[in-house]
Amino acid sequence: MIFGKNIKGIIFDIDGVLLDSMKIWRDLGARYISSQGGEPEQGLSDLLFSMSMEQGADYIKDHYLPDRSQEEIMEDLQNMIRDFYFYEVEAKAGSEDLLKALGVLGIRMTAATSSPREHVERALERNGLLKYLEKIFTNSEVGSSKHSPEIYDAAAAYMGLTREETCVFEDSLYALKTAADAGYHTVGVYDEQGEPDQKGLKQAAEIYVRANKELMDLL
Repeated sequence: MIFGKNIKGIIFDIDGVLLDSMKIWRDLGARYISSQGGEPEQGLSDLLFSMSMEQGADYIKDHYLPDRSQEEIMEDLQNMIRDFYFYEVEAKAGSEDLLKALGVLGIRMTAATSSPREHVERALERNGLLKYLEKIFTNSEVGSSKHSPEIYDAAAAYMGLTREETCVFEDSLYALKTAADAGYHTVGVYDEQGEPDQKGLKQAAEIYVRANKELMDLL
């Protein structure tokens, strides 16, 4: 029994839950423009955060770097993201203690992420977290976004568990709702750079925490 329920396995989101990585998605455009000698406009991070990578590259080209192609800007941005995961991103506070404690309790652990496998595996390994996860599932490999429960179903099936025996940790409201609607138990995790609707996340989750260390008291 954990969290007062008969949960035998956990599926972790990675960005904003195990890794303190959401800031790169907020700051990427401004970082890039600054690296190219430009001066990012006020509010640029919020503006670009709502765009796709392609739309963001077009905006940067039109407003800051007219001499570079969209393809060149896209490549530069992707390289910056890769380097951030490979060399810079840190674990969220309390992540390793939580994973270690769950392992001692015999809880099985997998992960479900929208990020590229190579990025998160390198970041998790560098921060000492990869060894606690049995398997990582990615949206691109599963073939659907977290608007569908397919990635959670794949992880639960790998662990040989039912939805009712599995808990999903998410910092995004839409993803947590997908898991909850499918019948999974849920934990909503606060992230400073993540979900803007924290009230909605708190209401939708069975358990809501502002830090991973808070979960230690609930085990």
